[in-house]
Amino acid sequence: MSVSTDELIDEITGIVAQELGLSPEAVSPDADLRTVEGADSVKVLRVIARVERARDVELEDEDVFGASTIREVAEVVQRALTETAAA
Repeated sequence: MSVSTDELIDEITGIVAQELGLSPEAVSPDADLRTVEGADSVKVLRVIARVERARDVELEDEDVFGASTIREVAEVVQRALTETAAA
């Protein structure tokens, strides 16, 4: 099943908001995840783990650590999904 980057952004924004106790509207897809109110490294890792489970994909650590915004995380997930589908 194909998913757009915009759909992934919405999904990840919802997960971030839920983990941080914020409304999705309060979370910008272009904000640095490390600077979002209430964020810390453990919560960001929980977000990544939830995304991996939700999309049944394993993200490479170097890709995850290189992504600082929700939009960048969505792009990493999109690439991983595309690679998985091609395999």
